[in-house]
Amino acid sequence: MLILFLRRFALMLALLLTPLAHAVTDSFSYANTQDVQTQHIDLQLTLDFKQQQIRGVTTLTLHWSNLDAPLILDSRDLTITKVEGLAPQGRWQPLAFTLAAKDPVLGQKLTIATGKLNPLQVRISHASATNASGLQWLTAAQTLGKKQPFLFSQNEAIHARSWLPLQDTPAIRASYSATVTAPEGLTVLMSADRHPVSDTVTRFEMPQAIPSYLIAIAAGHLTFAAFDARSGVWAEPEQLSQAQYEFADTPKMISTVEQRYGRYRWGRYDLLILPPSFPFGGMENPKLSFITPTVIAGDRSLVSVIAHELAHSWSGNLVTNASWQDLWLNEGFTSYVENRVVEDLYGRERAQMELAIAYGELQKELPTLPKALTALHADLNGSDPDTAFSGIPYTKGQLFLVFLEQKFGRKHFDTFVKQYFAHFAFGSIDTASFEQYLQQHLLALYPNVVSQQQIHTWLYEPGLPEFSPVPKSDAFKVVDAARAAWLDGTPLAQLATQQWNAQQWLHFLKQMPSPTSKQPLTNAQLQALDKQFNFSNTGNDEIAFAWFSLALDYDDFAVKPALGQYLQRIGRLRLVLPLYEKLAKSSEKAWAAEVFAQASKAYHPLTINSIAPLFQ
Repeated sequence: MLILFLRRFALMLALLLTPLAHAVTDSFSYANTQDVQTQHIDLQLTLDFKQQQIRGVTTLTLHWSNLDAPLILDSRDLTITKVEGLAPQGRWQPLAFTLAAKDPVLGQKLTIATGKLNPLQVRISHASATNASGLQWLTAAQTLGKKQPFLFSQNEAIHARSWLPLQDTPAIRASYSATVTAPEGLTVLMSADRHPVSDTVTRFEMPQAIPSYLIAIAAGHLTFAAFDARSGVWAEPEQLSQAQYEFADTPKMISTVEQRYGRYRWGRYDLLILPPSFPFGGMENPKLSFITPTVIAGDRSLVSVIAHELAHSWSGNLVTNASWQDLWLNEGFTSYVENRVVEDLYGRERAQMELAIAYGELQKELPTLPKALTALHADLNGSDPDTAFSGIPYTKGQLFLVFLEQKFGRKHFDTFVKQYFAHFAFGSIDTASFEQYLQQHLLALYPNVVSQQQIHTWLYEPGLPEFSPVPKSDAFKVVDAARAAWLDGTPLAQLATQQWNAQQWLHFLKQMPSPTSKQPLTNAQLQALDKQFNFSNTGNDEIAFAWFSLALDYDDFAVKPALGQYLQRIGRLRLVLPLYEKLAKSSEKAWAAEVFAQASKAYHPLTINSIAPLFQ
């Protein structure tokens, strides 16, 4: 009893002396973070490719704020076999636990009865399900080299809980370590410093505190090429040289962001090129961004994706949204920094083109979104937080920051952003915290430039404010003129398109007349476009997407052979879901269902779950 009393007294004293983590109520987590916060996570994991399962033991080092509370964690489809707590005498003691019924969004609440033990460490033995929403297992045949199977995780927004039991909320940050055992011949990578132990065992250390969604793992037949002493790229051997060429400007990007917004705080910055089934353009896992191969175009025209994922090392990873309704704090800042990097390295013209394209896409997307999801501080209303990912947090958030930049001037705004990253470094904040900091460190310094009502409109009102910037690019004038000339009868072969870049071609296609316009296209015109410019077989997947979208708007199914190959080849959600949506409303729905049935064998679970309802 004396030992227990002294331990509880020591814990209470520690509470008085140790700053508590910022406790934010996160409606997408069961975790009782107001009572206890995870400080460190240690993982002992085994990758079983035959069972498509990650098994292991997760040990949580805890900081208790309420000594009478249980420990409540997030899980989804996990098998929990044992839970133990570290007793004061240094012995591991079994703890009772319960798994609640599964919620379709949140998964299962894992409640661990710690009693009066209040362990500083709890370890949990667990195994993932074969259909874990945060993991994708690929056979060797589904990889580029066809030699070894492949595994990768995708934890954002709340998918970490599908393979690890933990406080799965961005409001809590913890360092982590891991020891991973995998079959011989596979290279294992994580979002952490890598230390190979043997041919089958790898140790990882992430000393900085990160939110759970940034824990990441991948394993496959991978090789490495360095860009410089602190950055490089991992890829399957067959794609390594392409990736090394395509993303060679990565070191320049790092230096560019450092010069504007402060030093890079994560040590290394490497890229991992994933198989085509990766559902996103990139994922900003610290130290190791996961990248889709669809941005390897051969001409470095799509490297803004790299600039975006790198920018997350400041906005998102360093300063994190405390809940998913404030996703714009991650993505709006990142899109803004990305565009500044593009301007610094590739010129203002290209940066303006990319911003104008994003603005145009947002204008088309806005009418399709629920009104509550068009405010920067979004009302998710119990929906899956994956629904927060739209052009709103990205482009509307970016436009808000462009608005502030234009009002206060770049010199003052750059100073503010740099100070913002430094002030909240390794912290998780909400929109209210940002608004307060903005008031104190920008608005108050330069009064009567921007009103409180304007800030409120940007943050909390739906849609785009009437005073939003409207990005334009002079480089699109020649494109618009060429399009207009063709629509007026000029042969395609006479258009001066030889010097156009990828952004101009995207604008050319995206601004074509719609079927409901006064001068809609004919199928003969569409097929002439494809014959002249070979859009169906372009090596640029963004241009191909724009082309197939246009063709499907007009029910021009001459593109079916190339479109079928495109949908079979890649699984990037943004590039395939809109095409399936158009097909599902067309006379070719049955054909599209057949394509999906075949392609989905290599699609990520997120992609499958997004598309499958279209054909049910």
